[in-house]
Amino acid sequence: MIPVQIIEKMQRLETRTFRGSDGTSLLCGPPSCQESSEFKRDELQGKHMVFSSDGSLFGWCNGKQVSVVKVPSGELVKSFDLPKTTALQFSPLNNILATWQQYTKTQDNPQEDANLQLWNLQTGSLVKAFYQKKITGWCPSWAEDESIAVRNVNNELHFFENNKFETIANKLHLQKVSEFVLSSGPQPNKVAAYVPGNKGCPSFVRLYQYPNFGGPNSALANKSFFKADKVIMLWNTKATAVLVTASTEVDKTGASYYGQQTLHYVATNGESAIVQLPKNGPIYDVCWSPNSTEFCVVYGFMPAKATIFNHKCESVFDFGTGPRNAAFYSPQGHILVLAGFGTLRGQMEVWDMKKYKQVSKPQTEDTTHFSWCPDGEHVMTATCSPRLRVSNGYKIWHYTGTVLYKHETPANKELWEVLWQPFPTGTFPEMPVKYQALPSELGSTESKPAQAYRPPALRNKPPTASSKLHEEEPAQNMKPSAAGEKQVSKAALKKQKRREAKKAAKQDGKSDEAPPPVIDPAPTVTATVTTGDPELDKKIRNLKKKLKAIDELKEQQAAGKMMQNNQLEKIQKEAQLLKELEDLE
Repeated sequence: MIPVQIIEKMQRLETRTFRGSDGTSLLCGPPSCQESSEFKRDELQGKHMVFSSDGSLFGWCNGKQVSVVKVPSGELVKSFDLPKTTALQFSPLNNILATWQQYTKTQDNPQEDANLQLWNLQTGSLVKAFYQKKITGWCPSWAEDESIAVRNVNNELHFFENNKFETIANKLHLQKVSEFVLSSGPQPNKVAAYVPGNKGCPSFVRLYQYPNFGGPNSALANKSFFKADKVIMLWNTKATAVLVTASTEVDKTGASYYGQQTLHYVATNGESAIVQLPKNGPIYDVCWSPNSTEFCVVYGFMPAKATIFNHKCESVFDFGTGPRNAAFYSPQGHILVLAGFGTLRGQMEVWDMKKYKQVSKPQTEDTTHFSWCPDGEHVMTATCSPRLRVSNGYKIWHYTGTVLYKHETPANKELWEVLWQPFPTGTFPEMPVKYQALPSELGSTESKPAQAYRPPALRNKPPTASSKLHEEEPAQNMKPSAAGEKQVSKAALKKQKRREAKKAAKQDGKSDEAPPPVIDPAPTVTATVTTGDPELDKKIRNLKKKLKAIDELKEQQAAGKMMQNNQLEKIQKEAQLLKELEDLE
């Protein structure tokens, strides 16, 4: 994986890194991307790489050792003789480096050495080593100020204070805790814990504030639910609420091959709710806005819907339907990208979140990775192995759809990972949203509307509503409306219906008192006429039925549907049938 650095107007330097079959490198850019002169490319194949949370340090392992350097100077901080290391992580304040290697046993050494190791980056000494068999959840979770760290040990949460891992400062005793997420932000720290259901008992998620774990009322909030084999919990940046996506492996109703998903909102003030999604189908992605008051959900059978909800789980804006399965807020929260990657064609929709206006609609096929640059102006898309072993490479974009830099990996090489250098929150202020694409030699890849498949028999005929595979639903502010029609709330619609009902009731009362004289209109097709002769009435009914069918054919013809010869003959007989009906009546 190679780090990339980007120079901005405020003279801040950003780094991008990538790792592949030909080694690990650091790049500087855009607009002009080039390898960092301070960092010498490591020709050995890297197993893992990571930046520190503030972007000041960069660490990687290459099968021989673990190295940590300063960014962008490239000065070596520490190196560790750990050839088997496959995962790295820095603590938030860069005091600790956590390393993990595969847990193994041999006949000569049945009790293998502890494979999770915590190193002091100042002295290079080993602080503590733990046994961690699974790579899932291998790294301790630190608070931002490193006041506490949490590990899940045998379905029990162990808390350590001030990086003193020799002593367990606190424990959260919940039976069979399988997942937990520590909140971000300043103290007091909060933790969300998930306990799966068992023997008819529901699963539940509870929120706690450290260190208040004792007593029946210690939980800040509790949300229980059925139909959950696994969950994904997501705190907002202010640590006021958690979004819980609960999913089952199998959909017992048979509606979906991918199981069932439900979305739950749990707040630290005790409030909780199920987020009601208007369209059935899987939940592809959920993400919080950096402002912590709104979140975006991409859901429903394809074409999927995307909707913004507020903290009351009410719909704020509906983006309609489209080929999408992911959502990405910019670090400043002023732009949202809705994208369709994986099995979809790579279409991206870039939206201005203040005006709810679409900025651009670029397309990048075979994308396996997407990430925002910390400046909120650029994004990176990449095609990486092993997800796709052909056409590997990455692109740097401006959000207006312009490609600023493109790297194609040679056919006999592979690209494994790409990363932006992170920066502390607030380093890059929010910039005004631009709608005009930036000039670039590589141009833009604005996606063209794809033509839906049409059978050969319909290809030379005008399209009709019945020939569409999917009914595309436009965004909320792009739906066609009558001239002067305003968007009204649900409450206003209810009041309007009540007024109309009262008005209709009053008119019914007046009509009962003094019915107005009825003037017989001219004979029409819909008039009910009885002659007293059953045979004659039957002929009249048959004629009316034929005329009604002709009216329906004329409507279809006006809508552009191609008529058969027998249908055209029926339409031509309308005048004759009307004359016969008039004579009979």
